[in-house]
Amino acid sequence: MTERLVVGGALFHRGRLLAARRSSPPELAGRWELPGGKCEPGETPEQALVRELREELGVEIEPVERIPGQWPLKPGYVFQVWTARLLSGEPRPLEDHDELRWLGPEDGDTVDWLDQDRPAVAEAVRLLRTTPV
Repeated sequence: MTERLVVGGALFHRGRLLAARRSSPPELAGRWELPGGKCEPGETPEQALVRELREELGVEIEPVERIPGQWPLKPGYVFQVWTARLLSGEPRPLEDHDELRWLGPEDGDTVDWLDQDRPAVAEAVRLLRTTPV
């Protein structure tokens, strides 16, 4: 069985990381994630990330680099995360989210992240602390 790829974006802007609170499905509602979604057939992960953040947040982004590692989701799905730069737009919770929050390097553990997002968030926060973004 082939695993379906789900991409997440560690979206950086002005030294902060964007966190998105899930509004659905019910088992995930109220917890926080790096926004993104499923890769469609024929899309590269980077193309999927650009499309998903446009659909979910109404922004244009530029994928920068993949965060090492991948994490299992529900059976048949695997999660990978890319760092990304905000090019234009102000993120708004258009689909699947009810709140967005920009987190500084010291705020990474102030929201209840989904378990599969935690390793990538830890790396994203480390990057925030060490790299001007």
